[in-house]
Amino acid sequence: MDDTAHVHPKLLKAGNPAVGLWMRAGAYAAQHLTEGTVPGVVAQLYGTAPQARKLVAAGLWHAAGHSCPRCPQPADGDYVMHDFLVYNPTKSAVEKDREKAADRQRRAREKAGERQNQTRNRRDQPRESDSFTGEGSAEKTENDPENIAFPDLFAGQEGSSQRDGVDPSRSPRPDPSPTTPYGSSNPPTPKGEKAAAATLVDDWWSSYGRGTAQSRASVRRAVEDALGNGLDASLLAAAMDRLGQTSKPVTGGTLQFALSEIRRPAAGAAVIPLHPDAPRTLGRAAQAAAWMADALQNGPQEEAQ
Repeated sequence: MDDTAHVHPKLLKAGNPAVGLWMRAGAYAAQHLTEGTVPGVVAQLYGTAPQARKLVAAGLWHAAGHSCPRCPQPADGDYVMHDFLVYNPTKSAVEKDREKAADRQRRAREKAGERQNQTRNRRDQPRESDSFTGEGSAEKTENDPENIAFPDLFAGQEGSSQRDGVDPSRSPRPDPSPTTPYGSSNPPTPKGEKAAAATLVDDWWSSYGRGTAQSRASVRRAVEDALGNGLDASLLAAAMDRLGQTSKPVTGGTLQFALSEIRRPAAGAAVIPLHPDAPRTLGRAAQAAAWMADALQNGPQEEAQ
């Protein structure tokens, strides 16, 4: 209703009781999308027959057979509110708006579900520290090219390295910088090692490249470093395959732990079986029982007791 309705001539003519019926019937029509039609039973429920006649006389309602060109004809006994569709939407417009709102809510729920699934998937992805304890610190060391140190276990040698005793000032691995001149303190990696590294990287990348966020260049650097420190290519391939199966990046730290897992002896390998005919030492309870039996059999009854 407009804020000037209190002085509208039609409302003043109809009077307050009839205006109350007009307002309640208008709310009913808007709720049930009747497009201004007021059933006769609703008019009788909310008001009286004289009040309905006053609304018709004031031009707020039309009865069946009216002559207003802008309003539809109601059925006998029903009424239609004058110019209802001028100030209120049609039934089809309201239904379209409701369908659009329902569709927006459906899309919003689908997007919210997708975001929840993405968040759940990120939480379910294994972290790099789940399989190899201490791997994070090893990766930090690997990120600094000047701080990489491969132990004897990783180099494939329990004794001295093939470079020990040659020149104590030499670096434990070749300097990856291409500007290092040949014959200096950090000689470049031989071409053979580069070819072997490229082959290992190609084989590993074809199997596990799609499932890793690591760059191919970082994988190649880790492989070249391992080969440059004397690690056997077949053992390195096995370690890389283990990392690929567990969705771990190929770094100096992860390769160390993968190699330690591969070289770990099988359960029971260090157990030496006893000879079946060898005498076995009796336990305390069994030894005491043997002494008691010997005493009862060979000694006097008093001594046994």
